[in-house]
This record gives sequence, C-alpha cells and structure tokens, in this order.
Amino acid sequence: MRKFKDNFMLGLLWFSAFLTVAVLVVIVGYIFFKGFRLINFDFIFGDYSPVGHGGIWPMIITTIYTIVISLIIATPIGILAAVYLQEYAKQGRLVRVIRFATESLTGIPSIIYGLFGAVFFVTTLKLGMSIIAASLTLTIIVLPVIIRTTEEALKTVPLSYREGSLALGTTKLQTLYKVILPSAMPGILSGIILSMGRIVGESAAIFLTAGTVAAMPESIFSSARTLTVHSYLVTQESGDIELAAAVGIVLIVIILVLNLSATFISKKLNKADY
Repeated sequence: MRKFKDNFMLGLLWFSAFLTVAVLVVIVGYIFFKGFRLINFDFIFGDYSPVGHGGIWPMIITTIYTIVISLIIATPIGILAAVYLQEYAKQGRLVRVIRFATESLTGIPSIIYGLFGAVFFVTTLKLGMSIIAASLTLTIIVLPVIIRTTEEALKTVPLSYREGSLALGTTKLQTLYKVILPSAMPGILSGIILSMGRIVGESAAIFLTAGTVAAMPESIFSSARTLTVHSYLVTQESGDIELAAAVGIVLIVIILVLNLSATFISKKLNKADY
C-alpha cells in the first residue's frame, strides 16, 4: 500500500510537471505559429506606420526605457528596505504592519496603480503622459516583489556566516555588504528577474500614464507606447491577431534575453564569492 502511494504521488508530480511544460509549449508555440511570418528586419527596426503591419522599434525602445528606469529606482529602495526589515528593525508591531502593507501591495490590481499614477504623477506632479510617469508607477508595482524576495534571500544566509564575520572583528555594516548580501545575491537577482517580467508584461498602468503615442520618444518626458500596449491596441482597433502575436514573439525574446543575462551575472557573482 505504501509503495502504491509513493508511486501515485510520484506519478502526480510528473503529471503536474508535464502539464505545466505542455501549457507553456502550447502558448508559446501558438504565438510563434501565428506571428513568426511577420518577423523581419524592417518589422523590428522600422518606424511605426499605421499602414500595413508597420515597425515596432519605437515601442521596443520605450519598453527598454521603462524597464531600466523602473529597476534603477526600485532595486536600491527595495533592497535597502528589505535589509532594514530583516537585519536592523526590531521585530515588533511596526515591522509586522510594514510587511502586511507590502504583501497587500502585491495583490492590488495594476489598473489601480495606473489610476494612482495618472492622478499623482501625471496630474499632480505635472509630469504629463510620459515614460517617467509610467516608470515611477511601475516602480511602485515591483517594489513589493523586490522587498519580499530580498527578505527571503537574506533569511537563507546561515547565521554562522554572520557570527563568523563578527567574530573576526568586522562591523555589522561590513558583514552586511561583504558577507550577507553577496551570499543572498542569487535570491535578490531572482526578485529582480521577476520584476522585469512584471514590468514587461504591464499594460493597464502604462496605458494610463505613458499614453499611446507610437513614435520614437525624444526623452523620458515624452509620451510613448510600450510593446504590450501596442499589442493591445492593434488587437482592439484592427483585430490583427497576427501582428499582436508577432509583437508577443519580440516580448518573449526580450524577457528570455533579460533572464539569461541576469542568470549569467548571478553565476559570475557566485564564482567570485568562492
């Protein structure tokens, strides 16, 4: 009976893994099947034109802008907040409230963030419909992810590392940036990777803060359109599923490149630690 249960659970695990991979393959395969025909040099590097399928280079640049700006702002704030909560803050009511607020922010729909960004960044701060307004809104969206993943990464660092470093006469700050943070770096990078995926996949918040201008942005204060917003608009306006799928292929490639780059950096940092 026990062997039957073990085999049943093992089969269930294998089935779950296979189902997950199968769903991914079906989705990605369908996107490539529908849109691969449109992928060419002019489509990727050309300027947008409402006639035909047009180019998406301005949307790619806008997407990269939002990723870079959002991460530049959110990453140090998120890591420092997590370090304070895990390493310095006295574990009490205030810390519990902060953690509860962080977890609550994770579950808020992105359209709510978009409305807040439209009211606060676009109107109140007079940034207008711009890349910087969208990036600041996305910063708020990904902050909870970075904070929580960094906290969990810091928890995985063995207590003996801290004690050994302090026993050698180092200060707590030196122990933090020479021992704890390098050891937790793979987990921190995982949070940053998840944040990149969230930024690339956002549409509602960007739609309300960056606008829909399908032109090359002159600066971060220009109104622009990201790839996800472009994919949504071409589907809504013309029902061109083929074009939307082609944009989806480019998005998949961008996310894949970013993830592989972050993984490569993580491995290099691990080797440097040892």
